[in-house]
Amino acid sequence: MPQFNRRTLGAVTPADFDRLHALRRMQGIAVGLLIFMAVLFVVAFILQERIPWFGYVRAASEGGMVGALADWFAVTALFRHPLGVPIPHTNLIANKKDEIGEGLGSFIEENFLADEVVHDKLSQISGARMAGSWLRETGNAKRVSDMAAGIGLGALTVLDDRDVQDLIESLARRHVIDPEWGPLLGRATESFISGGHHESLVDLAANRVRLWLVQHPQAFDNVISSRLPQWMPSIVEKFVDQRLHTEAVKFLENVSADPEHPARIAITKFLHDLSRDLQEQESLQEQLESFKREVFDSPRIRSLAASTWQTARAAIVEMLEDPESELRERITAAVTDFGRKLEEDATLQYKIDVWVMKIVEYLVHTYRHDLAQVVSDTVQRWDAKEAAEKIELQVGKDLQFIRINGTVIGSLAGLTIFTIAELVIAPLAFAG
Repeated sequence: MPQFNRRTLGAVTPADFDRLHALRRMQGIAVGLLIFMAVLFVVAFILQERIPWFGYVRAASEGGMVGALADWFAVTALFRHPLGVPIPHTNLIANKKDEIGEGLGSFIEENFLADEVVHDKLSQISGARMAGSWLRETGNAKRVSDMAAGIGLGALTVLDDRDVQDLIESLARRHVIDPEWGPLLGRATESFISGGHHESLVDLAANRVRLWLVQHPQAFDNVISSRLPQWMPSIVEKFVDQRLHTEAVKFLENVSADPEHPARIAITKFLHDLSRDLQEQESLQEQLESFKREVFDSPRIRSLAASTWQTARAAIVEMLEDPESELRERITAAVTDFGRKLEEDATLQYKIDVWVMKIVEYLVHTYRHDLAQVVSDTVQRWDAKEAAEKIELQVGKDLQFIRINGTVIGSLAGLTIFTIAELVIAPLAFAG
């Protein structure tokens, strides 16, 4: 905590020292006026017998000194004991610091945080439109993207990998492993077939197998000929293998070219029967469930969840750390697009403004006493001397005008009183 003293009044920042300099300048002017009045009074008091009109100067300077001293006492009494003398009802701010804090908090609560004040102020501001204008700027959107990336990296650092792995394992069990696969696969296969999607797979499989056979004719060597009698000539065996290869390639070409090919019809029927059996045949369903339990036992699921999270985490961290990554660019683009839509869509602006207004009004209505109490508690925690000097640093310059005005007004009052006495009261007294 900085050390406060009367010389610096706890000034810390450059702005504080600017205020302190202005305060000292005004204090100098006020003291200069007091000294000027005192000198003028001495001169006028000495010469008034020889120069009668110096009586008016004496009266004016005397009133100016009285006004200056009175206002000096009043201003000084706010912040400290005048001349260090503990006169009652002086050093008011230090003595009344807690009451001032409570009053300031109550004033803020009743006048700045009142429901109607908050509502009127919020209704005049289109925060959504201003936010949209700000977000559509590429630089601002980039800053939001950077902030989102930082938050994401922070969240990944805080997250416990074991908790995430447990969550993935739990979700996998609930939505993938525990449900019966038979009816689900049966309905999926039925929907797949009814949409004609299997035709593309048949085309793909026929073309790929045909291409493979064309590129690997040796695959048919001795497939059939090895089963022929040994007395058959080798040329016959070779012919049989070549013929079988040619027919297989031709068969696959026909399957691919003819939508009504018997093989296609047979495949479609097989898939229809399979989808029905998966949904209705308990023995097939049990076989599938047995296979599922064998493949996806607990250790495998746990290992799969761990590897899935580690892979996903590494990929996300890499993309969030790289300012040029596709993810960061997509976030920036999404923020920019949202800003543009928010700036142009009046309906969206209204909805967001109303939503924000309701939230802010609720928070202010619910916690305004706590918000005002922050002010009171902060002031109460201040050291009494520190509080007085803080306030003097802020408003002391303006209060010096009271001393200056007191000097001027006192001079005019003294001159006026003396003039009335000379022109009105004195003749009446002599006449009487």
